[in-house]
Amino acid sequence: MNYKEEIIHFVDQVIAQSHYEHMDLGYLFNQILGLVGEEHADDLAKASDDQLISLKDDLVELAVQNQQIDDNQAARDMLGARLMNFITPPPSEVNRTFWQHYEDQGPEAATDYFYRLCQENDYIKTKAIAKNIIFSSPTEYGDLEITINLSKPEKDPKQIALAKKMPSSGYPLCQLCMENEGYFGRVNHPARSNHRIIRLNLANEEWGFQYSPYAYFNEHCIFLDCAHEPMIINRNTFIRLLTIIDRFPHYFVGSNADLPIVGGSILSHEHYQGGRHDFPMAKAPIETEVSFKHFEEIQAGIVKWPMSVIRLTGADKEKLIELSAIILDKWRHYSDESVGVRAETNGEPHHTITPIARRRGQLYELDLVLRDNQTSESYPLGIFHPHPDVQHIKKENIGLIEVMGLAILPPRLKPELKEVVAYVLGRKNQMMDYHRDWADQIKQCHPELNADNAEQIVNQEVGKVFGRVLEDAGVYKRDEKGQAAFLHFLQSI
Repeated sequence: MNYKEEIIHFVDQVIAQSHYEHMDLGYLFNQILGLVGEEHADDLAKASDDQLISLKDDLVELAVQNQQIDDNQAARDMLGARLMNFITPPPSEVNRTFWQHYEDQGPEAATDYFYRLCQENDYIKTKAIAKNIIFSSPTEYGDLEITINLSKPEKDPKQIALAKKMPSSGYPLCQLCMENEGYFGRVNHPARSNHRIIRLNLANEEWGFQYSPYAYFNEHCIFLDCAHEPMIINRNTFIRLLTIIDRFPHYFVGSNADLPIVGGSILSHEHYQGGRHDFPMAKAPIETEVSFKHFEEIQAGIVKWPMSVIRLTGADKEKLIELSAIILDKWRHYSDESVGVRAETNGEPHHTITPIARRRGQLYELDLVLRDNQTSESYPLGIFHPHPDVQHIKKENIGLIEVMGLAILPPRLKPELKEVVAYVLGRKNQMMDYHRDWADQIKQCHPELNADNAEQIVNQEVGKVFGRVLEDAGVYKRDEKGQAAFLHFLQSI
């Protein structure tokens, strides 16, 4: 297939999937020709299939051959996004269509439209996400979900070197700013030509709604403040979260904590995460019921979960907001030296909450996860953070998604766990030394190990380690002393 046939093939698909018409064929051909070049006329392989994303990938390769772009992932992503922008309506049209679906058919129809668009235009990296390794592991807290994240492409050394040389532009200020919509991208900032954001009003504030390009779960979305303001958990957080699930009752929504160590990766921009997924924590039952004076109509209790979770359920949204704000304020200033809980040290605050909201029919449900970001000489990365003996599996911060029972584990574990399997089977291996104690425990606890079940057993043991990770992050431990202290805090409210 020569370059003309390749481009025409792509253009035909663009016309079929957009508002362009047959009369626009020549215009589109020339636009794309200018992006990919025309030096290599006759040495292209036939496209692997007729899917637009596959055709786009072929054209990106043509551009590399023609030296129209550098041969690195950032340049490929930038051109790929520009090519897929041809089928992406402008923001005004996307918003108009979204809200028309919402008005005519309801919130699910609106999000279905937007989600499908973001998949079809390759903003959501469906092919890359499919590379992730996903399995579940039974624990005393239910089946925890494990993902080894292989979807985000690693930067090559050339791209890293280029990024270091680039001056800081300050535009967009971060990857969550509204200014990313349609942004061409650069070597140190992702391509966003095909990115679109739905505008919505939350409690008289302008916010945006978008999907995550590298989704960790079904319809993984982000709600973001249109202003670049730092994250803060306060009464307004609860108002916004419950407003969001009023608008989109088929989604959950939650916020990362607003302090380092226990917070998310982007604390500089106020945002929440949501989606269409029932996490293990949402399935966990109330273990100990509690009640709060003046809020008797709200069902409350401690959730059977490795972290310290207070669940509030009720039909009165205002009462839920008021009680949540009271609990947050109390926790911000609460200390209990008997269990190492300190609200602050040397004037530095340590306490905050990771809140998660969902609908249960006519009821609102709020999970408030207590967080404490203290460090110590023994635990410099965080006292309530994965401890050293589990960091061979998970060393990174425990954010909103992990809190709810979905582990996001690093790519290194894909080859490393294969070596662990070989080791426990007594085969030749190159297992990392930091897995040895854990692997020896697996062998000791599973005399039934054989070639047929070894991988499954190792995966299940990964889930148990993740359960321990969450226990480490829990402020009130699961023993008698810890749970008594948890109840004492709740009774003080």
